[in-house]
Amino acid sequence: MATLRLFARAREVAGTSSDTVAGSTVDEVIAGAVQRYGQSFADLVPTCRIWLNGESVPGLTAVGDNDEVAVLPPVSGGSS
Repeated sequence: MATLRLFARAREVAGTSSDTVAGSTVDEVIAGAVQRYGQSFADLVPTCRIWLNGESVPGLTAVGDNDEVAVLPPVSGGSS
């Protein structure tokens, strides 16, 4: 199982910042998270960057037990 790390809005929607999710590819891990966290999470995923071990990778990239899949929603803000 990979470690799933959730940031910003993804963390809010899921109600957690970290979880373990089964899957042999990045896409499978994300699909498992969508199933676990529901439609609001599913709606958010297409706007997010998905990283494996700190790098942007294709969804078919293999995932192992010691890997970390991060979901990084777009953020806005700053000061004027």
